[in-house]
Amino acid sequence: MNTMLKAALSQIKDVSPILADDYPDKKRFKKAINELLTPQRFIERKISIKDKDGKKREFNAFRIQHNDARGPFKGGIRFHRNVSKDEVQALATLMSLKCAVTGIPYGGGKGGVMVDPSKLTKEELKDLSTEYAKFVTPYIGPWKDVPAPDVNTDGVIMSWMLEAYEKKVGVQAPATFTGKPLELGGSLGRTEATGQGGVFVLEAYLRRNLKLKINASKVTIAIQGFGNVGYYFAKIAKENGFRVVAVSDSSSGIYNPKGLEINTLSLFKQKGGSFKNYPLKAGTKLITNAELLGLPVTVLVPAALENSITKDNVEDISAKVVFEMANGPTTSEADRYLHEKGIDVIPDILSNSGGVTVSYFEWVQNLSGYYWTKERVNEELKKTITKAFTDIDKIVKEKRISYRRAANYLSVKRIIDAMMLRGRA
Repeated sequence: MNTMLKAALSQIKDVSPILADDYPDKKRFKKAINELLTPQRFIERKISIKDKDGKKREFNAFRIQHNDARGPFKGGIRFHRNVSKDEVQALATLMSLKCAVTGIPYGGGKGGVMVDPSKLTKEELKDLSTEYAKFVTPYIGPWKDVPAPDVNTDGVIMSWMLEAYEKKVGVQAPATFTGKPLELGGSLGRTEATGQGGVFVLEAYLRRNLKLKINASKVTIAIQGFGNVGYYFAKIAKENGFRVVAVSDSSSGIYNPKGLEINTLSLFKQKGGSFKNYPLKAGTKLITNAELLGLPVTVLVPAALENSITKDNVEDISAKVVFEMANGPTTSEADRYLHEKGIDVIPDILSNSGGVTVSYFEWVQNLSGYYWTKERVNEELKKTITKAFTDIDKIVKEKRISYRRAANYLSVKRIIDAMMLRGRA
C-alpha cells in the first residue's frame, strides 16, 4: 500500500471514533466504515494500440469505483507513467469524500492509464483514449459513472472518449463525461472553477472568522504554484480586492509586499518563461519556493504538488491560515503541528472542490438540455461551496476539532447515512 492510499484511508479512520457516538448500532457502523475502506469495484485490464510503426503496444488501464450510495461514481481519468492501482484507489476514495462534503449527489471514482503521453503521437493518443473508453463503457454512463479530465487529459480527450462510448451504446449521451468543450455540452466557467471555488471558500472563511475580519486589501496571499489552479486563484483573488504578494513556479518565486500584477505574470508564463528569468521591477524580488512558504502573509496557498508542507519545513510557516488548493499538499505530521500552533488549514476536499462542483453543473445541464450563463454557474458555485464551508465551520466550533477533521466527519457521515438508508450496513 503506497503512502497516498494510506493517507486517504487514514482520513476515514481518523474520524471514526468521533462518528461512533452518532450511531447507537455499533455493528452497523463498523460494517459501514469497513466498506468505505474498500472500493465497490476494481476494473483493471491491459489495453493495446498499434503505434506509428504498426507495432502493438500494451498499457495497464484502471477504473476504480469507490462508493455510489449517494449517487453515480464521479472522477477523472489520468494518463501518467506512474499511475498505479493504489494511487487510483486513493484518488477514488478522496473523490467520495469531496463530493459528499460539498453535498453534490455523487460517489467517488477514478481512472488511469500507465503511459507517458508525451511519447505518443496525436493519433496514438487518440487511439489510446478510444480503447480506454471502449474498455470502461460497460461500467460508465450518466447514471452509473461520470469520468472527467485529470492529469494529462483534457476536453479533446473527453471528446474522443465520448464518441467511442456513444458508438458503442448507440445513443447520444453527453452527460457521460464532463470537462468537455463547450461545443459538445461543456459548461461555461469550468476552466476557472477550481480557483473560483477556492476564492469563494476564502471569502466565507474570512466572514466567519472573527480573528481575521479585516478589509480585503489588507489580506495578503502567497501562492505556491502557477498552473491553472494557482493562476485563477491569484487572478480572481486580486479582482476581488485581495493583495497577492507572492507566486511561484517550479523554478522560483516572485515577491512584492505591495502586490503583484497577475495578468503580466500570466502573459510571461504563456510565452514559455520561467519565473527565475522574470524581468524584475522596483520592489519585486526573486525568492525560492521554500522562502515563499515562510512569508509573513495572511493566507498561504499551496497549489502545486502533494506533500509540499512537511515536518521539515512546517515550522517556517507564519501565515494565519493555509488554503490547500493542491491535492494533499500537507503531510499528517505537518497538519497536526499547524493545528497545535493555531494555524487553520482549510483542507483540499473543500478548498479545491470548485472543479467537481462545476462538473456536476455540466452534468445537470447535459441531462436537462438547458445551458446556463457563466453568471448562473458562478452564482450556483458560490451558493454550494459557501454552504459546505458553513456546515464544516459549525462542526469545527461545536466539536472543537480542526477543519480537516470536521470536513472528513461531515463527508463520511453523509456517506454512511446514505449506506444505512439503502440497507448496505
